[in-house]
Amino acid sequence: MQITPRSEDYSQWYIDLVRKAGLADYSAVKGCMVIKPYGFAIWEYMQGALDKMFKDTGHVNAYFPLLIPKSFLSKEAAHVEGFAKECAVVTHYRLKNSEDGTGIVVDPDAKLEEELIIRPTSETIIWNTYREWIQSYRDLPLLINQWANVVRWEMRTRLFLRTTEFLWQEGHTAHSTRAEAETETKQMLDIYAKFAEEWMALPVVRGVKTETERFAGAVDTYCIEALMQDGKALQAGTSHFLGQNFAKAFDVQFTNKEGQREFVWATSWGVSTRLMGALVMAHSDDEGLILPPKLAPHQVVIVPIPKPLPDLEETINKITAELRAVGIRVKIDNDDQNRPGFKFAEYEKLGVPIRIGIGARDLANGTVEVARRDNKTKESVAVDNLTGHVQQLLTDIHQNMYTRALAFRDEHITRVDTWDEFVKVLDEKTGFVLAHWDGTPETEETIKQETKATIRCIPIDAPAEDGVCVKSGKPSSRRVLFARAY
Repeated sequence: MQITPRSEDYSQWYIDLVRKAGLADYSAVKGCMVIKPYGFAIWEYMQGALDKMFKDTGHVNAYFPLLIPKSFLSKEAAHVEGFAKECAVVTHYRLKNSEDGTGIVVDPDAKLEEELIIRPTSETIIWNTYREWIQSYRDLPLLINQWANVVRWEMRTRLFLRTTEFLWQEGHTAHSTRAEAETETKQMLDIYAKFAEEWMALPVVRGVKTETERFAGAVDTYCIEALMQDGKALQAGTSHFLGQNFAKAFDVQFTNKEGQREFVWATSWGVSTRLMGALVMAHSDDEGLILPPKLAPHQVVIVPIPKPLPDLEETINKITAELRAVGIRVKIDNDDQNRPGFKFAEYEKLGVPIRIGIGARDLANGTVEVARRDNKTKESVAVDNLTGHVQQLLTDIHQNMYTRALAFRDEHITRVDTWDEFVKVLDEKTGFVLAHWDGTPETEETIKQETKATIRCIPIDAPAEDGVCVKSGKPSSRRVLFARAY
């Protein structure tokens, strides 16, 4: 299967690349995917980095049930309204053989007294539990994260970006004051942004969602937004200030230091395997993946140029040991079934940051050929200097990837003041559009219906600026970020 060029069909390029690089594939269950070992290895590095960042800020991991009583979802009105159309429902607990012997059927006598929802998110089951855990101010703050799978029924799916079942983490915290909860919400947004930039080499815009776009049941939703190579935006992470909504819905109160009872303040925050899609679309090319070194399952691959050389294996083992000693992930490809040229193309497709080739001439000269995936340059490097050189290259590759993505994003942020400019930029240049909006859901919806562009966020660092809405002409106090999005 060949990879469709981006210029020909970006959407098909993405699917081809995800499958050709062995990241994921379709499953027998419509709307669900199989994450293959290479793709799951990348997710594990993402998970490991984020998990450490969470724990470094005082959070701990726990696990809550996959199944949620239906009555729990109805306790927070906005929450149930936001997720009702996406829920998968369990109605029975047993199967039996059909009477005509043709197969298995649901046992009608095994109907559940209360239907169960496969979690679309866990606020309700968690806050019902927190009611038992929180009694006093001494029990706060409660800082818990969960790594789990969720189900949100999707009619139109795309590997990693939108599937019925996906993997994620969801943090759920409880606090004694509003200020503490708001600080937590912003801290987690900063963690997500730091991860995107320092691990994924992905520049992001920090912002606040509009009322229409915020999480169901939240008071405020903060987000990081990234730009893909086709000029569409992708929401890469969200952090929600929930106020006291869920505490009131589930009667979670605590006794404060003055001996008075009050409701706790809450947050929730999460990122998912959607980040895998962002990683592919932000950096890769028509030849395959381009992976940032910190997330690459193999940071270096060594490809011997086959010849009967007794000293070659010894040199390769020495190089490998030295690289691994400083924490670099190395793969040696000793497969004699394929020629070096084939292997080079394979590792280019897999996005391995550095490829080292070594053959008879290199061995005689005490050098190796070092090739970078990000810019496809090659150089000859002395074996004695190789370890330090590779360490520096990995740093340089990350910085180059980030700089390239940042330049692309900044070139595709356009300030406009008129409706004609707005439509023209979306259709011809694509990317983010900074424009004035009058603050009303009605205008937001009109723009969405006419252009398929949504307000991705109100940038946190956006200065106050008097102007008029590009659509309605009404007064506006600041610009917001519009884009077509995944």
